[in-house]
Amino acid sequence: MEIDEIDRRILRELRQDGRLSNTKLAEKVGLSTTPCWNRVRALEDGGMIEGYTALLSQTALGYPDTVIIEVTLDRHDDDIFDKFGQALAELPEVMEAYLLTGEYDYLIKVAVAGTAGYEEFLRRKLYKLPGLRHSRSTFVLRCLKRTYSVAP
Repeated sequence: MEIDEIDRRILRELRQDGRLSNTKLAEKVGLSTTPCWNRVRALEDGGMIEGYTALLSQTALGYPDTVIIEVTLDRHDDDIFDKFGQALAELPEVMEAYLLTGEYDYLIKVAVAGTAGYEEFLRRKLYKLPGLRHSRSTFVLRCLKRTYSVAP
């Protein structure tokens, strides 16, 4: 799907505020409401917009700390990747998880409540996942940039 500058403006506005009404969005991008609505639907149907979500505050929910964990598995076969990946996806503390190339197999971003919360996550959850051989953790001091999508 090819997009033009108006589509790009729509994507940028929705990235900033996914709850914009169609009327407000149309006003911001310089369209009337019907063409704006049609473009948003085309962007959704074309896969440019995958969905809409609410951004939750880790701190307000009691998980103010972020830890980045690098994980190495004990084997590299489809079965262990499937089992580990499925188990990882079920952990509510896991905010993001990536299968990697290089020294580590996974990069995992988790939300915890301090070092005690992290120790509990490690001992009761992560270390019980199938196939884990080694992990290395780093506490995030401060987020310098956070975005959830790329707007062209």
